[in-house]
Amino acid sequence: MSVNSDVLAAYPARYYATMAKPCAWYDMWQFSTTDGLPAVSSLFAMTKEQWAAKGGDSGTKPMEVINNELVDYVPPVVPVPLKTQAITAQAWIQQQANLTAAMGEVFTADMKSYVKAIAAIANGTDTTSTALPAQPVDVMEASAT
Repeated sequence: MSVNSDVLAAYPARYYATMAKPCAWYDMWQFSTTDGLPAVSSLFAMTKEQWAAKGGDSGTKPMEVINNELVDYVPPVVPVPLKTQAITAQAWIQQQANLTAAMGEVFTADMKSYVKAIAAIANGTDTTSTALPAQPVDVMEASAT
């Protein structure tokens, strides 16, 4: 398939990236018409070296255009809500409770306080905490034997 002269006239570079985060890729020599293609003004023209660095024709390394430069895309950090963290911590608490019961032991006072604090955050009773309390070092009371 030959490249249409309209495509060559509209897109002077062969390779382009969109301005999306992460960007999409275009090899304009693959198109026989400009129908459905984004305007060249909304694209970032890439060099042959940049095209190769993103993985060539088959690679789709996540990248983005920042300050008119093509750079690796770093996804934004999505914060995990405190309530969700507490609910996740309850799974660890349940494991410790199972182990403690299986060994015929009981929780330390620190562990009991931790369980209550996590439960309050998880069930929404505690609305003022901004971080989970630290897990206690000692979970079970020392055995008398």
